[in-house]
Amino acid sequence: MGYQTLTFQCDDKIATIALTVPEKRNAISAQMIADLLGALDQAEVSAACVVILTGAGKAFCAGMDLGELQHLARQTQQKNLEDARRMTKLLYRLYSFPKPIIAAVNGPAIAGGCGLATVADFILAVPEAKFGYTEVRIGFTPALVSVFLRRRIGDTHVRDLLLTGRIIDAAEAYRIGLVTEVVPMEALMERAREIASLLLAASPTAVAQTKKLLISFDRAAIRAELEAAIETNADIRSTPDFREGISAFLEKRPPKWSRGD
Repeated sequence: MGYQTLTFQCDDKIATIALTVPEKRNAISAQMIADLLGALDQAEVSAACVVILTGAGKAFCAGMDLGELQHLARQTQQKNLEDARRMTKLLYRLYSFPKPIIAAVNGPAIAGGCGLATVADFILAVPEAKFGYTEVRIGFTPALVSVFLRRRIGDTHVRDLLLTGRIIDAAEAYRIGLVTEVVPMEALMERAREIASLLLAASPTAVAQTKKLLISFDRAAIRAELEAAIETNADIRSTPDFREGISAFLEKRPPKWSRGD
């Protein structure tokens, strides 16, 4: 199966999905979402028992593609809802995937790119990696990822990261429980495969059933929360602050926010 924005390889019962748009820092586009969903479908029916997700070049994923970002403020509410549901489908697919997923974060993981890493079972990061849920800086709301991030690092750290939009390094990400391990760049993929080997040494049925059980504990709540998050994601796009934030970001200038009252 051919993909435009990623490569898929399967060997030794390990599937490796690598985002391959380095000239755009592996930014998320509608095509990338479709490719990732297709690659996950391929991984599920393949002989692989573990999936490694990584990026080509110097970034893991720098968030939404600028070309698509320009169109967001001009879309209809229905189109905004469709976009939000498409991204939700990808995040939940990664989160609930029946086989363990290891995110090998080789560089910055920002906004939506940070969301892709957040929903993996294991997150390995190089010391140079940066993490940030920066949506509030452009007048957007990190609604979808908040559903998963709260369960990963707890409310205190979530409020800090989501309300400030600040960027943290790999060491801090490890300290707050977002990252599983910090690994030197030259050892990143080797360590990912070592963890994959640990998973492969266990019963695949038991691993799958354990992950299924863990997901089942919060399934109903997560789905309800995601519905609310989808509405919020779509609604914020019609606000003056969102339009101003997008314009300021694309024009590389400080935004002039409304009073918000």
